[in-house]
Amino acid sequence: MRRAEVWAPSPSVVELELRGVRHSMTGDPERPGWWVSDMPLQPDDRYGFVLDGEGPFPDPRSMSQPDGVHGLSRAVGTDTFRRSPGPECSRGTSERIEGLRGKVLYELHVGTFTEGGTLDSAIDRLDELVDLGVEAVELMPLNAFAGERGWGYDGVAPWSVHAAYGDQEALVRFVDAAHERGLGVLIDVVHNHLGPEGNYLSRYGPYFTDKHATPWGDAVNLDDEGAQHVRDFFIGSARHFLVDAGADGLRLDAVHALGDDSEYHFLAELSDCVQAWERETGRVLTLFAESDLNLPAMVSPVGTSPEACGMDGQWADDVHHALHAFFSRETQGYYVDFGTPEVLAKSLTRVFVHDGEHSTFRGQPWGAPVVPESPHYDGHSFVTFLQNHDQVGNRAVGDRFHMHAGPGEQAAGAALYLLGAYTPMLFMGEEWAASTPFPYFSHLGPELGPHVTEGRAREFAAMGWDTPTPDPQAEATFLSAKLDWAERTAGEHGRMLEWYRTLLRLRRDHPELRDPDLHTVEVEILDDDTLAMRRGPFTVYATRSAALPAGLGDDADVVASYPGTCLIVTASQQCQ
Repeated sequence: MRRAEVWAPSPSVVELELRGVRHSMTGDPERPGWWVSDMPLQPDDRYGFVLDGEGPFPDPRSMSQPDGVHGLSRAVGTDTFRRSPGPECSRGTSERIEGLRGKVLYELHVGTFTEGGTLDSAIDRLDELVDLGVEAVELMPLNAFAGERGWGYDGVAPWSVHAAYGDQEALVRFVDAAHERGLGVLIDVVHNHLGPEGNYLSRYGPYFTDKHATPWGDAVNLDDEGAQHVRDFFIGSARHFLVDAGADGLRLDAVHALGDDSEYHFLAELSDCVQAWERETGRVLTLFAESDLNLPAMVSPVGTSPEACGMDGQWADDVHHALHAFFSRETQGYYVDFGTPEVLAKSLTRVFVHDGEHSTFRGQPWGAPVVPESPHYDGHSFVTFLQNHDQVGNRAVGDRFHMHAGPGEQAAGAALYLLGAYTPMLFMGEEWAASTPFPYFSHLGPELGPHVTEGRAREFAAMGWDTPTPDPQAEATFLSAKLDWAERTAGEHGRMLEWYRTLLRLRRDHPELRDPDLHTVEVEILDDDTLAMRRGPFTVYATRSAALPAGLGDDADVVASYPGTCLIVTASQQCQ
């Protein structure tokens, strides 16, 4: 049992609605802005808060919204979780621990990963991931959002699990099942904004500020009046998933959109807290950030520079762009500075293509160089991929890489990023070149839904796309994204699956292919369409032409190949 409490400095009167009855709440004299009730919450109680006579509204710290984001919250029993009192977060640095850095990650969307679309049904497919060679799964956002279906980046209850996926109990079951199989679990969380539908936080207090502009309107308040309570709110949600639910790490969405001019940046505070939770739990916890800034300070320990954010790793979009533009030959939009073998070689050896140089797409110099000799980060500090939810789903029709570039080009690109020096991440279904697309889909109400449909169609029409885009609001669009597991071993799908298994087996069995030292990666450009990446005794030949140049690998043992596109060879005298 726990008592009901809520931070709500804005209203003058706060009441608890519990089991259909309203109960008065009193201000906590020791915590200004907090309201408390003597009424205990029993597991499965439905409750909400009435603010100045309006409501009830969901609990900002709700862990379960079984009736949707506008409904009452459900109390979750504390015995569901691994609870213990947490230590104070303190500023400082610690020695880097590997954690999920360097592990093979697998990004999945719970609703489309299986036919059932739940956390429990996802458990049934974990053995296939282990067999493939995956070492950790990354769940796209789980927090409650409006409607039944969506990507989850418009969540409104940062402590919750979306009802269509299951509940907190299901999440704990999933984490436990993954751990039993030796898999780590990352959860994608969104701290830079909340969704527009079902977002009642501003009624409670100053959760947002107009000090910073974001693509979603006012920024989350991380540095204005009342900001520490808001920071504590999001840090508390991070602790809930890492400590209480037992996840191994978080992927932090678009941290470049966090508006925070304070001396102690939110990311640095979160990093310090995670280190404290590691000491508390005896477990290694990992923070990966999605950042568009191309700054090594993102992955430098707190305290090593004023800008250091303490992330364990960050998504490396430049590596994706270099792979995509080279093998697909698409160079429009933000691919404009990519597409040549020289750019691809730079991304494979130095991470950032824009490392202080001019970015044509942004119209200004961008980023800073990665220093391979740095003691603060290495190749494993950068997450690389050929596909992810953004790079597939934000295409007009959600077509996967092999659908527009070709399966051979996918095989070649996969060999480069899976055997490179970075932390590799697959996107669900990539390993068998799934026939199902991954289009953008949502399920918003009648006020917002039509605008999303119209806006997306208008956006791609302005880009010259002449194929009708799928309606994000249509259930058929969502259903089209569900993986067809029955196809994975058939024909070309089976060939691609075996290729990915081979790559990951090589990575697992040979330490040279897991080495994060960027100095160990050598890339030679053989012609405009072909390059060779050397990793110890191994060489990956990759081409975007119909066939490799004649004679490649004649003096070595071919240990793996994909028809007509790439070979992995190793000099026999070095591998005896």
